[in-house]
Amino acid sequence: MSFSSSTRPSASGARGSAKAPGANRLPASRERRPALAALAVILILLGAAGSALIALRSGDRQDFVAIDAQSLPPGHKITKGDLARGDLAGATGQLVLWSDLDRVLDHYTTSWLYKGQFVTPESVTKDTKPLIPAAGALVGVSLEAGRAPSEPITPGDIVQVVQVPAANQAGGVSSVLVAAAEVTSSAGAITDSKTNANTTLNVTILVSTTKSRAVAAAAAAKTLVLVKLSPATEPDVPRTDGAG
Repeated sequence: MSFSSSTRPSASGARGSAKAPGANRLPASRERRPALAALAVILILLGAAGSALIALRSGDRQDFVAIDAQSLPPGHKITKGDLARGDLAGATGQLVLWSDLDRVLDHYTTSWLYKGQFVTPESVTKDTKPLIPAAGALVGVSLEAGRAPSEPITPGDIVQVVQVPAANQAGGVSSVLVAAAEVTSSAGAITDSKTNANTTLNVTILVSTTKSRAVAAAAAAKTLVLVKLSPATEPDVPRTDGAG
């Protein structure tokens, strides 16, 4: 039995009747064009917003007091040559404005300050009295929960320094090492304000040189307690500027 060539579909006809894959799809480049155009618009808008923000912030810049010297140690009397004008914008915290320069001049540094660092009120003494007067000494004390009041202890506060018995010392008695000492600097807190977890308070106090060794030894043994006194209390070692 044979088939006529007239009843057999031609190869070219079969190929022509079948639809080519993807014949109804637009070219990929055309599909991407709307997405690229939208992306370009978004980028333009973001750039414009950024430029507007920069322009707005640049208009809010202010001049603040910064350190121009390479470094300043604690107890250094600040002169105008130690300082430079630095400008900032946005959130600046509690920095000293250049217009308030007199709040810094002739005051004494309470900690190390370095070139380019902006000055805060805590960076210097509250008055023009020297940080360490004659016959005085600064002693650092690290305090944990129960060793100081929960309310903040800040520079200028007057505290009594009490030595208590060690935890493993039965029958010991407490004694007052310093009746009234001025706090010159503080960092940290007894309790974290956000988590209420116990943390460490680091305080520097001004005491007489004759009592500095006893205070330092008790601080190292962690047997010190600070009692906050009235701000009207006169410290045992007053800070004077030499004029009485």
